[in-house]
Amino acid sequence: MSTRLRNKTSTRKISEQSPCRSGRGRIRTELGHARRKTSVCENVPLELPPIAVRSRPTPSKRTSIQSHGPARLDQSVWTIVLAGGEGERLRPLITRWLGVHRPKQYCTFVGSHSMLRHTLDRAERLTGVERTLVVVASHHQPQLWDRLAPHHEQAIIAQPRNRDTAAGIFLPLAYIGARDPEATVIILPSDHFVHPQEVFLTAIQRAVAVVQRQQDKLVLLGVHPDTAETEYGWIRPGNSVGRIEGQEVRHVTGFREKPDAQGAQHLLRTGGLWNTMVIAVRWSTIWRLGWRCFPTMMAHFEEFRPHIGTDRELCALNSLYDVLPSANFSTDVLQEALDSLVVMELRGVLWSDWGSERRIVETLQRIGKSPLFMTAAMNPRTRTVSEL
Repeated sequence: MSTRLRNKTSTRKISEQSPCRSGRGRIRTELGHARRKTSVCENVPLELPPIAVRSRPTPSKRTSIQSHGPARLDQSVWTIVLAGGEGERLRPLITRWLGVHRPKQYCTFVGSHSMLRHTLDRAERLTGVERTLVVVASHHQPQLWDRLAPHHEQAIIAQPRNRDTAAGIFLPLAYIGARDPEATVIILPSDHFVHPQEVFLTAIQRAVAVVQRQQDKLVLLGVHPDTAETEYGWIRPGNSVGRIEGQEVRHVTGFREKPDAQGAQHLLRTGGLWNTMVIAVRWSTIWRLGWRCFPTMMAHFEEFRPHIGTDRELCALNSLYDVLPSANFSTDVLQEALDSLVVMELRGVLWSDWGSERRIVETLQRIGKSPLFMTAAMNPRTRTVSEL
């Protein structure tokens, strides 16, 4: 296997016939029969066999919303797993621990699974293998670093270059929109710790239920803070727009990405929530927000979409990233689209974006665990990377 990850999407393999030829897996084969020509800015769904989507009544502005049960979500829901980060804040710790740097999502800090594996397991429980896409950087080696199962490897899309978080989200959205423009999408970062998992999955199901009733809204999950954290995004909740199983869904009146110390203290005192970046949203809603916030970037994605499922897909993807501008999803979308955001507080879940050794240790101590890097430090025998 090549040490350089090559691009692929769900259940697809890279053809060796041409350097510009991509695979012919399930999604790509279906798309290949539906190719069409389109203008750069035309936002018309591909003519594909429709996926059944249950009709949903339009709610009033304030209503009681019924959520899904614990079963897997229906076939109109997809999950995007974000795994393209470099984990720079933890570079000193991981290099000291493993002897080389590895992004934190590929590391096993406790137990036997990496953070990415845990996230993929959650995605599989929510939407199944067939409707999960994983975004990584092209120089990452998840198959070698993480021993992923074959069905997880087949869901990977590799970004040719780093163009910040907006590109990392809208690239897999382009694939989902080509297959199912009526989809609801869950976005899960792969480098966050959550416990217990069952409560977390139930919260996501509730968020999806909100989206399927209030289809023009993007739902964020927020966490009640315990410190004035400057490394997180913060959400200012507003008035209630409804309830789901007794839990309020609230407007978002403000959003701050990584505030300074004074700003974080103010947000802590005034009821701000940490932003988990766990999102539920209709595909059409988030695609429209992209056009609203960075039309130049979206024009490039529209130009790329007709190539999905064709022999030119890989070449088109590289060309896309040659011209794609960098944009940050939090600052360039969330902060600019407050009227389209609602927030639900993630209750009964221990959540942490592990950006420091201190936070990893403190979080695990709360559930009676110790991180493996502490065990390794006490073991006089040096462990090799392949053993971790």
